[in-house]
Amino acid sequence: MTQQIGIAVRHADRPGDLGWVVMAHGEVYDQQFGWDTEFEALVARIVADYAGGRDPAREAAWIAEIDGVRAGCVFLVAGDEPETAKLRILLVTPAARGLGIGRRLVDECLAFARSAGYRRVALWTNDVLVSARRIYQAVGFTLTDEKPHHSFGHDLVGQTWTLELR
Repeated sequence: MTQQIGIAVRHADRPGDLGWVVMAHGEVYDQQFGWDTEFEALVARIVADYAGGRDPAREAAWIAEIDGVRAGCVFLVAGDEPETAKLRILLVTPAARGLGIGRRLVDECLAFARSAGYRRVALWTNDVLVSARRIYQAVGFTLTDEKPHHSFGHDLVGQTWTLELR
């Protein structure tokens, strides 16, 4: 007998959601990659910027839940150019991986970007995040830049990916 899992994706608008995003990123990336608190601080700045002055017509964030328990998140924020949005801080907790949650979050993000009138979505990631990259490639993002850097206590290769929406 198999049990049905209840997966829901909703706006990140409940008390505790933003704090959970920061905490989950800090804990998961430490456990999985040994990244230090510099990464958690980066996520905290992204979340604080979003919370402090987001334009609801052009920026949004989502939480994925499994049976009412937070299991993932993604943010879409305005980019540096008016027609470009940024996909930020996609995360699926290790226990929730393999259920299609990451793809659902990215799909939600891209649907919102289209409805908000963006022409493209860009994102910055690191090459060690293989599962996330697979999702980005599957929905049509292309690698547009790659640079080595030392961050979060490690030597990494940062990547910029872009998706043309029209």
